[in-house]
Amino acid sequence: MSKSSLSLAIAIAATGLVATSASAAVSVIGNTSARACYESALEERSGPGDIRVCTDAIEDRMITGRDRVASYVNRGILYVRNGDYARAIADYDRAIELDGTEPEAYLNKGLALLHQRRATADVVTLLTTAIEHGTREPALAYYGRGVAHELNGDIPAAYYDIRRATDLDPEWDLPARDLSRFRVVGGQGG
Repeated sequence: MSKSSLSLAIAIAATGLVATSASAAVSVIGNTSARACYESALEERSGPGDIRVCTDAIEDRMITGRDRVASYVNRGILYVRNGDYARAIADYDRAIELDGTEPEAYLNKGLALLHQRRATADVVTLLTTAIEHGTREPALAYYGRGVAHELNGDIPAAYYDIRRATDLDPEWDLPARDLSRFRVVGGQGG
């Protein structure tokens, strides 16, 4: 595969990752502004009013710490949908600062950086952390990590992770399509 077609394939893959990031929204229970923020992220709404609802949730002194963390992650998703990566990453960082075990904060930050094709070594670390902390979207995390490995030139690791994403979610066609770009050669030494 030529470098230009590889770059195009990676760009398409990164775009597909961001489009699916609403799947990594953090759920909130109850009838609060935090719940409305979650629903905006889940339903792919990202207008100024939706972002304001998330901000209201974050500033609400009565919500739980978990809901505040969720609202930072969910508002970050809305910012990504609007192309405001700096604010999204700041929200993910704040969520991680408040709860270093929230896997969706790591997942979404990794995907935002990947979409920008920045800090791909950091993307691998972030997505690994999301996997280790039990993200609700492991196929997305493995796929994103595979794309990051590919950008870093680690083709065997890229293949493994994209293959793992396909195994975890056989109905998701993006990883399966990307696997067709790889050619396995050689065999086990012996």
